[in-house]
Amino acid sequence: MPAKWFSFAGLALAASLLTQPARADGPVPGGIYGAESFMLANGMTVVVIPNHRAPVVSHMVWYKIGAADEVEGKSGLAHFLEHLLFKGTPRFPAGELTALVARNGGDQNAFTSFDYTAYYENIAVDRLPLMMDMEADRMHNLKLDKPGVLTERDVIIEERRMRVDNVPGALLGERLSSVLWMNNHHSIPVIGWESEMRTLTDEDALAFYKKYYQPHNAIVVISGDVTTEQIKPLAEKYYGVLPKAGEPAKRARPTFLPRRADVRVSMTHERVRQPQWRREYIAPSFNVGDRAEVPALQVFAELFGGGSTAKLYRSLVVDQQLAAGASADYSPDAISYGSFSFSLTPNPGIALPQLETAFEKLLGETLTSGISDADVERAKNRMLASLAYAKESPMGAASAVGSMLSIGLTLQEIETWPNEIKKVTPDQVRAAARKLVTTYSSGTGILLPEPRPQAAAQAQGAAK
Repeated sequence: MPAKWFSFAGLALAASLLTQPARADGPVPGGIYGAESFMLANGMTVVVIPNHRAPVVSHMVWYKIGAADEVEGKSGLAHFLEHLLFKGTPRFPAGELTALVARNGGDQNAFTSFDYTAYYENIAVDRLPLMMDMEADRMHNLKLDKPGVLTERDVIIEERRMRVDNVPGALLGERLSSVLWMNNHHSIPVIGWESEMRTLTDEDALAFYKKYYQPHNAIVVISGDVTTEQIKPLAEKYYGVLPKAGEPAKRARPTFLPRRADVRVSMTHERVRQPQWRREYIAPSFNVGDRAEVPALQVFAELFGGGSTAKLYRSLVVDQQLAAGASADYSPDAISYGSFSFSLTPNPGIALPQLETAFEKLLGETLTSGISDADVERAKNRMLASLAYAKESPMGAASAVGSMLSIGLTLQEIETWPNEIKKVTPDQVRAAARKLVTTYSSGTGILLPEPRPQAAAQAQGAAK
């Protein structure tokens, strides 16, 4: 289909004739992004993040549906449907969606997580109406045929082989998650188990699509060289005409955790050349657990493992020279529990038990007496400085806002999160960090090279 040209001004008159105008909320004073939002009559939320540095825009459609919403035995269905949405509609046939974006100088893609599925286009601002037209059409008019669905099912199975089965670290992650999270949805990979992926059908995909790909279950985030006044008539023209199909439903997730247990998974693989060590703790999130601990744990993650100036890197990489890499990561952005993880890569010649012992010693000393007021202040300053640049990238801003809205945060909470970081005290950081490692279950994963046959034979002979 040839590219179309639209005029923002020409659409304003059409919008003025609509009988149900969008309800708008202005920007949050002092917010990070300066975002504004409004809701269409069919229940769709639209967010605008102005950024006039260049005549480009990131257009993202977030569906509040992810792998955790799949029914038992249908793992991988949310990701499968993400692929199938590129199969097209009667207006935009298979292959035309991607070609259309490319012909207009843009790029597009999509991704699936436990809690949401998102589609995006980065493109010149004058092509934005065409992108909105395309996304609105496939939100309501997806067309699937059985041969095409079966072909795409083979594609996602091959993707699993490439991204998981042939990647030792990914395999270890799956094994570790399955024993740590047990019956929580985090134990099932987003891409799915191959045995269940092979059973997915076009009927499964269409039922999932019709249930969840609805305006009331979608958030459109537009970030770039636009204003809310420009976007409102466009949103009404393309998205506002879609029929209302329901009301937002509470997204339930299990909050029960079995009795604490610390588990270990050790795996060897013939493709491993460099051993890896990781530890993951179940942790509070924005939605489950003590939310007051979230900003404190974010500060702890920054001061202990947030980069080359953090305690973990300085001690194990720079001072003791035991590790080639060391980091910590905290992910509280989930509808269920979050996770807090540490990752270490030993230097050549350093045995993993030696590295793990050094890590345990450092972590224990840090929790006992190693978090000073100055440490906390420096970490907070680094975090606030990075937030000051958060709006620089239209895509980055749209991703941050869209993901947080999709898990249930409000725009007010997202925009004012720096205030929560500023209020964190050293005592709160110490208490939250100690509670994390003493209260929540943990999983330790060890990835080692496959023993060489000759070395194994020599070791066996020496043992006799």
